[in-house]
Amino acid sequence: MTLPIFDAHQHFWDTRLNTYPWLCGETIANFRYGDYRTIRAPYLPEDYRRDTQRFRLAGSVYIEAEWEPRGPLGEMEYIAELRRREGLPSVAVGQAWLDRPDLDATLAGLTRHAFVRGIRHKPRANAAPGMSAAGGMSDAAWRAGYARLAQHGLHFELQTPWWHLHEAAELARDHPDTRLVLNHTGLPANRSAAMLAAWRDAMAELAQCDNAWVKISGLGQPGMPWTAEANDWIVRTTIELFGAGRCMFASNFPVDSLCATFDEIYDGFFEIVQDMSEADQRRLFHDNAVAFYAPA
Repeated sequence: MTLPIFDAHQHFWDTRLNTYPWLCGETIANFRYGDYRTIRAPYLPEDYRRDTQRFRLAGSVYIEAEWEPRGPLGEMEYIAELRRREGLPSVAVGQAWLDRPDLDATLAGLTRHAFVRGIRHKPRANAAPGMSAAGGMSDAAWRAGYARLAQHGLHFELQTPWWHLHEAAELARDHPDTRLVLNHTGLPANRSAAMLAAWRDAMAELAQCDNAWVKISGLGQPGMPWTAEANDWIVRTTIELFGAGRCMFASNFPVDSLCATFDEIYDGFFEIVQDMSEADQRRLFHDNAVAFYAPA
């Protein structure tokens, strides 16, 4: 593994010290990877270093882990302490609720940490494609909050299923000065030919926005092995649509440990792009994330 990797999406948590409702409370019945009780245990930098030991880890991007929503600033205090003690993560994306009246105070509090680069707020989404209701990205209060991000120098991390990407494209077009990063490849969970064709069309629309990037991650399927063969078309189609300059490989660990080991995921990524130029491979595994997140 001669190429360095800069993992664009990972999490740490300590459920003994802090509260994460989804990890500490009732289990979520429709969690996309099924039974997730095994990841309720603390996951800390020492665990992550063990999982990544075969690779030249150059750094990582911590993404908010759905900390207790009444105190999002506490999460970044916790991450600041991890960085001081462990040297990881390199940078972070915090939690902020775009439709809350205290948004500006939250954003100001987050940006007091020099390592914070953006925020994530998962917008309301329909359970399946074809439903007529608009998603949360169409909500006026939510959009007003989104419009404030540029004033604070923050970008937006979007996690939403692909059938809401037309809303994401509209958002990106309306706010060209705010960078948007689509998490987990648009969540192409249903691998039927019809659903993959619709996913591709939705991704193509977002890819037309120059201020939109994508993380190739979150491709596990419940009860099935993570293989290059299973994910090759999705990975290569994403790179074809966005270009090698706007894609970043990411682990989504420890969540995706429910589907595969870190080795299996990254070995699969390397296998899928082995015929690409070394320069493009470096962009996908390292350079794009470093350029986008500008490590502290």
